[in-house]
Amino acid sequence: MTSQRHDHRNATARARPSSLREGSTGTGRGHGKAILLGEHSIVYEGPAIALPLLEMNATASIRAAPEARIASDLYEGAVDGAPARFAPIVEAVRAARAVLAPGAGPFELTLHSDIPYERGLGSSAATAAAIVTAVADAVGAAPDEDTRHELIQRAERVAHGAPSGLDARAVVAPTPIRFDRGRAEPAGVASPLTFVVADTGVRGSTREAVASVRARREADRAGIDAVIRRLATLADEAAADLVDGRADALGDRMNEAHALLVRIDVSSHELDALVVAATAAGALGAKLTGGGRGGCVLALAPSREDAPPLASALVAAGAARVWTTTVGASSNQEAE
Repeated sequence: MTSQRHDHRNATARARPSSLREGSTGTGRGHGKAILLGEHSIVYEGPAIALPLLEMNATASIRAAPEARIASDLYEGAVDGAPARFAPIVEAVRAARAVLAPGAGPFELTLHSDIPYERGLGSSAATAAAIVTAVADAVGAAPDEDTRHELIQRAERVAHGAPSGLDARAVVAPTPIRFDRGRAEPAGVASPLTFVVADTGVRGSTREAVASVRARREADRAGIDAVIRRLATLADEAAADLVDGRADALGDRMNEAHALLVRIDVSSHELDALVVAATAAGALGAKLTGGGRGGCVLALAPSREDAPPLASALVAAGAARVWTTTVGASSNQEAE
């Protein structure tokens, strides 16, 4: 079945335009994401709920050029000479070109992102999504959803080793999603919910956090598996909370999830301090979001009107930056 699908995709790509004409350009975009519930349990095939951060974007544009180059805030130069941290970007460029534009000449890629790097907010996946979309736009290709996902995943494998696929789906989804064993579907939201995302200012490493949990599991299979199962159950229960509009129950599950993530040692002093500050400021629930060991905290405000004082309390507690996002019927995002 896999080989048939692969052949179909290649045939589809060949049937579409693949040359980058002089003067033609392409643009693309991906947005940030926050995991509501399901960190680490997703590694062991449990479900997770992800929220879109639509005002936190990575953008890409390409144009024909004499040689393959990258222009960004962090690096400007030849693709082949890009520093090691740009390896996922280079892979996204090469994968998109190989599948979508095999006949294209060299091009210059211009990147911009306001998604903090290594904070668990989907920066690498959003950048890869922007690149794939820009290449497709430039050559007039129209990859299907699964082809786009696989191209993003190629870059994510370079960034994270063995990604679940959640980020690759979430950074192109306009609404919350429930992700389970490679499948993503919209997560219904009965009424608007407002969250504050607070950045500790400390880089996290999903790869290192996942490896740490795996090592702990090898030493204590029963104990860690119990935590993983509970994290998965909380994600499933959270999906029902969203559909039924149970904000208080959702907040309780967030609090429990953070305590479990502390137990498996993927939190940090900075994350815990922001969780405590959020709770003291009236958040219904607060937890780390993403791999942990740094990164961000996600806090559920009682209402949209309660979000500004909650955000201020998190800044006062040491957050480097905060964002407010509302998901549901009247969703929108703001950065502060």
